[in-house]
Amino acid sequence: MAKITAGVATSHVPAIGAAIDNGKTQEPYWQPLFKGYDYVKQWVKQQKPDVVILVYNDHASAFDLNFVPTFAIGCGAEFKPADEGWGPRPVPNVMGHPQLASHIAQSVIQDDFDLTVVNTIDVDHGLTVPLSLVFGQPEAWPCKVIPVAVNVVLYPAPSGRRCYNLGKAIRKAVESFDQDLNVQIWGTGGMSHQLQGPRAGLINKEFDNAFLDRIVDDAEGLSQMAHFDYLNQAGSEGIELVMWLIMRGALNDKVELKQRFYHVPASNTAVGHLVLENK
Repeated sequence: MAKITAGVATSHVPAIGAAIDNGKTQEPYWQPLFKGYDYVKQWVKQQKPDVVILVYNDHASAFDLNFVPTFAIGCGAEFKPADEGWGPRPVPNVMGHPQLASHIAQSVIQDDFDLTVVNTIDVDHGLTVPLSLVFGQPEAWPCKVIPVAVNVVLYPAPSGRRCYNLGKAIRKAVESFDQDLNVQIWGTGGMSHQLQGPRAGLINKEFDNAFLDRIVDDAEGLSQMAHFDYLNQAGSEGIELVMWLIMRGALNDKVELKQRFYHVPASNTAVGHLVLENK
């Protein structure tokens, strides 16, 4: 049977992708950030996942304000990098796993989570930047990827509790799939940042580090945090952190922390990164 063996959490700042694509990773501004991902690059080569379920939010590339599903799953065979206004990123197309994705959709919907099934979708920096941070710049991504898009752009966004429980439902679905697959789940977005308004540029190191503590050791308690607390303490875009709770819900209650990294700033955003293995 398929099994979720590990989880990765990471920010998906678009400027990180631009730094990679334009050969700026060793410049003084960027070098400390990319050094924080040295561990996961080696770790993932040892782990050799067959499939990554990658939880991210679309930034008006696949969906716009006319239609933003709360949760959507990509069930197609291939997903192209989105053109976000300056051409698609020069990264490989993302190859999906239609059989597992469709199985997850069937199982999770029967467990009362209303996933929107999407067969054709272009994927933006929310998905491709994490792939680049972990896998570097290969000619082809080394595993299949199932996109799971979460609405954290147009309110109301799903609650942390709802996301955490969706992670549990995804785990149940994966474990009922009849192929032997090494599956990882990645949660992306955050950490604290606000891109507009009087608080533009907000970064809250205390909040971020408390979140990094609690998602490892008190994930269920953390899942009860209200939207207001994300917005008040982590900025308007801090709500993206609910996507990390989908990743965490899909793992064991007790996990082994393999890597923790925190860096500020990256283009006015706090960058956080975790590698978790099931105990």
